[in-house]
Amino acid sequence: MAKAATADVPRPWIDHYPENISWDAPINTTPVFEQVLMACARTPEADALDFLGHKTKFGELAKAINAFAGALQTQFGVRKGTRVALLLPNTPFYVIAYYAVLRTGATVVNCNPLYTVHELTHIAANAGAELMITLDLKQLFDKAQALTEAGHVKSVIVCHFPDALPGIKKLLFKLVKRRDLAKVKDSRIAAKVTLYKDMTARNETPAPVSVDPLKDVAVQQYTGGTTGIPRGAMLSHANVAANTSQINAWGCGIFYPPSRVVAVLPFFHIFAMTVCMNVPLGNGSQVVMLPRFELKALLNLLTRTGANILPAVPTLINALAKAGKQAEAHLSSLEVVISGGAALPNETRAAFGKVSKALLAEGYGLTEASPVVCCAALRVPSKPMSIGQPLPATDIRFIDIDTNKPVPLGERGELQVRGPQVMLGYFNDDEATRDAFMDGWLRTGDVGYMDGDGYVFLVDRIKDLIISSGFNVYPRIIEEALAEHPAVDENNVIGVPDEHRGEVPVAFVKLKKGAAATEDELKTFLEKKLNKLEIPREIIFKDALPKTLIGKLSKKELREEYKQKERKSEPA
Repeated sequence: MAKAATADVPRPWIDHYPENISWDAPINTTPVFEQVLMACARTPEADALDFLGHKTKFGELAKAINAFAGALQTQFGVRKGTRVALLLPNTPFYVIAYYAVLRTGATVVNCNPLYTVHELTHIAANAGAELMITLDLKQLFDKAQALTEAGHVKSVIVCHFPDALPGIKKLLFKLVKRRDLAKVKDSRIAAKVTLYKDMTARNETPAPVSVDPLKDVAVQQYTGGTTGIPRGAMLSHANVAANTSQINAWGCGIFYPPSRVVAVLPFFHIFAMTVCMNVPLGNGSQVVMLPRFELKALLNLLTRTGANILPAVPTLINALAKAGKQAEAHLSSLEVVISGGAALPNETRAAFGKVSKALLAEGYGLTEASPVVCCAALRVPSKPMSIGQPLPATDIRFIDIDTNKPVPLGERGELQVRGPQVMLGYFNDDEATRDAFMDGWLRTGDVGYMDGDGYVFLVDRIKDLIISSGFNVYPRIIEEALAEHPAVDENNVIGVPDEHRGEVPVAFVKLKKGAAATEDELKTFLEKKLNKLEIPREIIFKDALPKTLIGKLSKKELREEYKQKERKSEPA
């Protein structure tokens, strides 16, 4: 257990906390894999996972975690310091692999399955990942194969996707969608592939490992920070466990059995990893999963399982709201919907309130804080448009951007964070680590203010980061890809509001003299280099792009130009 820091900053939120929550309550830093295995031992016959109707009991989960961890140790020598990349969507395989890797003392490196090989190359190479765990779905295995052939990954462990499905769905998949499966044994990297089922069949008992929660890295989560260059945020076992403990304290028991938590957000995203997986499973609560968001599938899942907690991004909440009466009956079991990953528009909040009686609570966090920093109350309503108050054991302050001095309550400044959930630093990047902190406080790059009751409001971002459907999209990445096209002379990318995704990128392009290119041509060119969220919604051609006095391309004028363009296009 860890205690909160002694007071050296104002904490107006303490006197206005929701009932039964204490800011200075002890924080549990027991590694999450130990917490989950203890939950498995307490209720081995209770259902832990539900994947499209295929259920895994806590006792079965513990057996699989231990068997896989033992095989990782004996077959691959996985130990402290080993980086293991997970290229997996939401399936039981992800859950087992995640806790098994932590059980060996090794470090999880999450990889977004939607990333291109180019994007995955940077993560795998930077992390020094020795192993990659993935599925035999062709779209995933092909990426793992490319990374292995390039020497970025030494070995690949492959899970047979149909084995995650319930009986009839497993049979139908093999009959109808067998073309979606890669021919692993005949692949170019067959000699470097090991099958997951062969490893767990050995049923080996893992050797004990002494984990130092404060120093040992549990998860190396890649984030672009303010530059778009992915850096590995090193989250210790204590960081990850502390955030689950803080969320439990904030939830006042809502995450304990018999609650069921919906995991439609991907586990490789830090928000889902913590709130959809670590928190409920550590408490012995059931997690009901979908491999990806589809409205009909989610509505059917809610009706079938009676799940009562839905962590979501605003895009998903908006989709449920737009479904209207079609969704109402399906949403009746929901008690709490937690919005994160991006700002929640007031229009979306109001629209969702018409189809569901669930309490809609907006939270805020960032990868470097494991991730949750603030959250609206989960049992009673909070102030509208606020991201709530700091979690227990969390301090926040607002710093004047020009003077670097704390601002009074109500005045705007950069939000900075301190607490047991804040990362150790960035992997192999001391300079970036130094830049990320100010006097021991984590800099967020977000601008906001705190009112007299300790409620936090965000108003802007220092960084040029675009948050689309809850995922970070970095203008610099898109700009560099566009610059590779032979016809492009200069380009600049901004984020603009979007009803469905929150924000989307829009690119402004100046072509080289005498060169020609169409919008469709450039988008096709980018499809090979960027993921779908990074493809600009619109590419606008200009004879010249605005620059600052020192000749740097400026986004400020482009944002204003686009706003004016949108206003003119609005109906009178």
